[in-house]
Amino acid sequence: MEITVSQAEGPKPITIMQVHGNIDSSSFEVFQKRAEELIHGGVHDLIIDLEHVPHMSSAGLRALNQIYNQLRGEKEDQQSVSKGVTSGAYKAPHLKLLAPSSRVAQTLKMSGFDMFLEIHPNLKSALASF
Repeated sequence: MEITVSQAEGPKPITIMQVHGNIDSSSFEVFQKRAEELIHGGVHDLIIDLEHVPHMSSAGLRALNQIYNQLRGEKEDQQSVSKGVTSGAYKAPHLKLLAPSSRVAQTLKMSGFDMFLEIHPNLKSALASF
C-alpha cells in the first residue's frame, strides 16, 4: 500500500490522503497509523481518496471507523449522532470519502458506512462539502 498526503486550501485547510492498494488485514494498520499521525499533527478535516483502492476488508472498515471517531472526538453527542444517522440527517463533518472503486463503494454501502460518511465522486465536490 502507498499513501500520499496533500493539502487543499479553501475556507479552511483540508488534508487529502490518497491511498493506492488494498486496505485489508495486511495493510489496515499502516492506513490507520498514517491517519492517526495526521490527526495528532493537527489535521481536523480529512478527505480519504479511495479511487485506487480495489478492495477494502472488514479490517479496513474498522480502521475507517477509528479514524472517524478520532476526528469526531468528544464534540458530538453520541445519542444525537445515532438519531441523525438513523434518520439520514447526519453526515460526518470532518471526514469525507472520495471516488471509491465500485467494489469499495459496494462494501461501504453494505456495511452502512454511507449512512454517516459522505462519498463524493470528485475532489471539487468533496472540498465544497466542508
